[in-house]
Amino acid sequence: METVPHAVDPNRAAQHGSVVMRLLDEIFPLVEGVYVDLHKNPELSHSEQRTASVVAEWLTRTGYEVHKGVGGNGVVGILRNGPGPTVMLRADMDALPLEEKTGLPYASTAKAVDDEGAEVPVMHACGHDAHTACLVGVADLLSETRQEWTGTLMVVAQPGEETLDGAQGMIDDGLYDRFGRPDVILGQHLGPQPAGLISHRAGIILGAANAYRVRIYGEGGHASQPHTTVDPVLIAANIVSRLQGVVSREISPSEMAVLTVGRIQAGTKANIIPDEAYLEISTRALNENVTNQLERAIERIVRAEAAASGAGREPEVERFQGSGVTHNDPVSTSDVASSHLAYFGEEYVIHLPDPSPSTEDFCRFGLPEDPQPIPYVFWFVGATPHDVWEAASGDTPYEKMGNVPSNHSPYFSPAREPTLRAGLAALTVAALSYLGGENKNPSRPSLPPTEVPAGPAFAGPAPIETSDPRATTGGGESLAPAEAYAAPDPVADDLTGPPPGPQYVPSGPQDAYPGPVSPAESESDPLAGPPPTGSPFGESNDAYDSAFLASSWPAPDEPAVESTADADMGAVMGEQDREPYDEWRNGRGEESTLSADMAALMDGEMAPPPPSGPPAGPAYGGPPPMGGAHDAPPPPEVDDDRPDSQYRY
Repeated sequence: METVPHAVDPNRAAQHGSVVMRLLDEIFPLVEGVYVDLHKNPELSHSEQRTASVVAEWLTRTGYEVHKGVGGNGVVGILRNGPGPTVMLRADMDALPLEEKTGLPYASTAKAVDDEGAEVPVMHACGHDAHTACLVGVADLLSETRQEWTGTLMVVAQPGEETLDGAQGMIDDGLYDRFGRPDVILGQHLGPQPAGLISHRAGIILGAANAYRVRIYGEGGHASQPHTTVDPVLIAANIVSRLQGVVSREISPSEMAVLTVGRIQAGTKANIIPDEAYLEISTRALNENVTNQLERAIERIVRAEAAASGAGREPEVERFQGSGVTHNDPVSTSDVASSHLAYFGEEYVIHLPDPSPSTEDFCRFGLPEDPQPIPYVFWFVGATPHDVWEAASGDTPYEKMGNVPSNHSPYFSPAREPTLRAGLAALTVAALSYLGGENKNPSRPSLPPTEVPAGPAFAGPAPIETSDPRATTGGGESLAPAEAYAAPDPVADDLTGPPPGPQYVPSGPQDAYPGPVSPAESESDPLAGPPPTGSPFGESNDAYDSAFLASSWPAPDEPAVESTADADMGAVMGEQDREPYDEWRNGRGEESTLSADMAALMDGEMAPPPPSGPPAGPAYGGPPPMGGAHDAPPPPEVDDDRPDSQYRY
């Protein structure tokens, strides 16, 4: 697998990120508004027309070359900003057929018709609303700070992730042929970890999955005369029972495998033995050998049970969904994880010791069957409110994660502000790991880090002029960049509140962007806390300002500037989390299970992967941990005998 052909400096990526994130408060109310709007109005896979329009409108307003209808409802935004690598940022847009039970003031009450013609409730129970809101927010931040980076940004909003076919659909519709092949692909996903925690893993981070439909044919009749029938319900029950032994008796204990019967359907009335029964089965594994072994076992057991009951017709077994493992490029993962460490600090970035059995089709964007696949990095952003985490039962972090509302739960309710802020920062810093190199865009003046520019300098990006025929032809609908939005009035240097005067807003109907949740709604939200107060990025750093105003970053042999991550994460945590945060920083971890859990996640084998090269100055440039110097964590020992090692590629 190829890697991006240039070195990544974690400290410089974090420094560029600190500058870009100083504009976050300017757009955060709109990002939060998009999140609330999407959460209220979820759409099933391949029905994401409204969501796609929201994304396209936002990207158009911020100066991107926008294409709709790629692979169905997919949206692609291109922002060219001089020479350099092409970095692709991806988010998924679809929701689940699930009734929301969070009790949030912005809970979904939406219903839709599924592929089988049934009306079902719809909920964003997997965080795709947050993924999409962070994607458009980062696109806006990077558009407004083009003086900080050079290269091409490729923003992709994907349909149909829950059906595991949306990514391939966009590729088949010419994603790379029409818009160019990226040098690296970046993506993130909400998880059940404490809100604001960033989790990385090199190599396999997510498993492969397949889904199967099974139709069993019997001979129906009256329930009082079962001897005259071949009962498909009994056959189905025997199949379900027999399948439970596949993982425990046929798969090696050293391998991860999951086999679940998620749907069984038969009959219409108690006194009728039906003619047919229907099953849907899901499998998970970390390598192709186990995936194939599970499929063969399903085929064998289904056909054998039907034959044992004397079924007159062969059952049907069809694989209708599937995706391979998500295999993070080790070098690129080390680059991004090191940049996150430099920006967030060690308390908020961990290494996952084991892959997750959950599945994504994000891996398809990397072209795994290609002779030269595209490197990608995929990480988790913790979303569990800290009071919920504290109250969860369990002696270890993994036990707690099993006892909080997680993805695909009707009670899944991310901590809104800390999760969005962490997701925005993580995706921004990851992109700047590759776009924010030594040579910033010389055609654009740098912004002083302690003030938001006013007037024409902040009037929005100019429309992109291009002769590339892909901008207006081929496949999906192409949108011209919108007119620049009005510049906000000057603001004070302390960034303690919204700037005076009119704020820029999206074009189109304003009720599509409701903005931040009202105080009344926040009070009725049992998981929401008050927004953070004071400057979200701390006080001005003289050493940093001097280096910035000199239009150059410190040379590698100069001491690294002080990181703003501590102040930034103070804002990410929010007032409702201040007490456990202070306990962690002041060394009183025994009073808070959150602190102990964080410590457990950080120790020993869970240390983050080493950077691909030593960063300038103190390791990672982040804030010093409790009671000692901020030393780089030791590189983990490579164990090629781990169960999945022979399947890494």
